[in-house]
Amino acid sequence: MTTSGTSGAGIPDIVGAAGLTDDDLADLYAYPDTSEPRVRANFVASVDGAISTNGSSSGLTSPLDQRVLKLLRSLADVVLVGAATIRVEDYRGIRIPESGQQRRKTQGLEPVPPLAVVSGRADIDPGSRLFTDTIVPPIILTTAAAPAAAKRDLAAAGAQVVELGPDRVETAAIMDTLVGLGMRRILCEGGPSLAGQLAADDVLDELCVTTAPTVVCGDARRITHTERPARLRMDCKHIIFDTDGFQLARWARKS
Repeated sequence: MTTSGTSGAGIPDIVGAAGLTDDDLADLYAYPDTSEPRVRANFVASVDGAISTNGSSSGLTSPLDQRVLKLLRSLADVVLVGAATIRVEDYRGIRIPESGQQRRKTQGLEPVPPLAVVSGRADIDPGSRLFTDTIVPPIILTTAAAPAAAKRDLAAAGAQVVELGPDRVETAAIMDTLVGLGMRRILCEGGPSLAGQLAADDVLDELCVTTAPTVVCGDARRITHTERPARLRMDCKHIIFDTDGFQLARWARKS
């Protein structure tokens, strides 16, 4: 691993992707040693800020981006995703390679983290890959107002269905529920409305962004989408430069 810079002095580490091992990546993206909950979001975006092409992020990703995605999942206690992203990206259950499972076991974690899906209306297909192609059943975070039949169907498909509030899934309830389940290292994979909610409610601690070397124009959303103004000051901890022009940065809340 080739690096320059000193992140401790406020200057990000500059890292060349060539020769990066899984252990190198695990060191770069390691969670701080703290008992406090930690919320990290991970997105891929174009140079001009779009997080999708033709409605999906698949046109922006790269082999290293996918490798880091899997690594971030292997470091997390839970992967938090909005229902719209589950549908658009056709999510299946999390898969962790054997090396990642071994790393998790040494840290006292379950081999594979669950998906926690935020859906105020419980609007998720119980026949989707989220249920049919998974190792760990998902956790559905919904509301009392969601149709009872939909919640029953999701529970029958194997989900742990949790009602959070009367008609809206609030950030505080998400955090209380996940932390109550022993899940303190939370990885949010979108979508932008959920990421915007976490940022506006001041619980977003880190943002990992892969920048694709392309401009896509159009009307795609940005990483965070919310009508509530918020400003979080961030420090760049590292930037990985890949030979294909992709850049992977890790940003953390300014202390």
